[in-house]
Amino acid sequence: MKIFLKGKFSKIGRDMIRRCGYGEIRDYRSGETSYARRLSSGFYPRFHLYINNEGPDETVLNLHLDQRQTRYEGQTAHSGEYDGELVENEARRIKDEIRQFAIESGSNESKAAAPDEEGFWKKFWQKLG
Repeated sequence: MKIFLKGKFSKIGRDMIRRCGYGEIRDYRSGETSYARRLSSGFYPRFHLYINNEGPDETVLNLHLDQRQTRYEGQTAHSGEYDGELVENEARRIKDEIRQFAIESGSNESKAAAPDEEGFWKKFWQKLG
């Protein structure tokens, strides 16, 4: 499931994803960074999230549910679910967490709660509408 956000994610955006319970994963083979949130004490099932900056004014969070690990060595295919009730609920939870983070964040680094200021948060709220 793709979650479209206005603006480009920065370090603050990545902090928000971690606040949502996601840990960073760095794939040293591909150099790609993603985020995962486990649903149990095991490594799977887990929600898996990629952050893609699609340009100066848009970020896409690509969310799916990994049910299990790849079965065969060298393959990247997995049993990922990109839609469904669990994924939709998780997308909604992420949006709510980001909203709450914006409301609570009055730091010098980001005036996220100020609705009349230009920048990432104003564009973000216009997009979520």
